[in-house]
Amino acid sequence: MALNNRILNDKHNYGWGFIAIHWLMALSIIGLYPLGLYIESLSYYDPEYRTIPHIHKSIGMLVMFALALRLVWRTSNRAPEELPQPKPLALATKVVHLLLYILMVVSLVSGYMISTADGRPIDVFGWFSVPAYATGIENQEDIAGATHWYSTTVLIVLAGLHALAALKHHFINKDATLTRIFGIKQETP
Repeated sequence: MALNNRILNDKHNYGWGFIAIHWLMALSIIGLYPLGLYIESLSYYDPEYRTIPHIHKSIGMLVMFALALRLVWRTSNRAPEELPQPKPLALATKVVHLLLYILMVVSLVSGYMISTADGRPIDVFGWFSVPAYATGIENQEDIAGATHWYSTTVLIVLAGLHALAALKHHFINKDATLTRIFGIKQETP
């Protein structure tokens, strides 16, 4: 067992570029969900009312930029060959991956729409601001809030199923699905 030493994907392995983006986004999204639930529990007078939402929005914007980078990376860098599995499971895998991407986009855009509904930009950790482009939509904050909650909840559930499927592949199927995303090199057959 050896670690992959490539930045780009090859025919059998994910490169470290994709692996890094995958895990940074996964950990960020998993962390953002309970942080968002905590924000909902805060009242106007809680000391964290001003700081925790700022952290949530800032991380969310960084995840949005990482998603854009990931989409560019994915379109310009071929994915490793799929591992053999029955056609219905291969189709399910493609559908789940597509849904994960769609839910990430919907979650991030709806979060942006909530945060900019009042016309103010999103300050990202004091490094830069993301301007408010879409404002003035009737009930924007409420509609975007409901969309954000439902899309993030479904995203977290689907990500959990995605993780369970990876564990199933590793422990039951004994294939390289899980080890490839950890950068463990798969020897060519």
